[in-house]
Amino acid sequence: MYIRSGDTVQVLVGEDKGKRGQVTSVDRKNSTVTVQGINVARKHIKRGHPQSPQGGRLDIEVPLDVSKVALIDPELDKPTRVGFRYLDDGSKERYAKKSGKSLGLVSPPKASRAKKS
Repeated sequence: MYIRSGDTVQVLVGEDKGKRGQVTSVDRKNSTVTVQGINVARKHIKRGHPQSPQGGRLDIEVPLDVSKVALIDPELDKPTRVGFRYLDDGSKERYAKKSGKSLGLVSPPKASRAKKS
């Protein structure tokens, strides 16, 4: 998956369109991400519940589909697509397609992917 925990993303569709937040969790199986402060729903709790002994309403962040968010390019501060590439030493990294800036390593160096000199 292109998006990881801790990434800053922007919502592309829905009532939260244009809002930005940090990814708190990623569910690879269902292709969903939970973003801090985005897609908030109210859950009503009965009195005596461990989360809220007095009862009431809790604000819960509901997961969004990955296709509805875009990663923010750290250099341009705009939404971008994400790509993968292999470096000369054989390690794999994520990069922002708009600026070409690295977003961090994905896997350690592999001898089979290293460029031969």
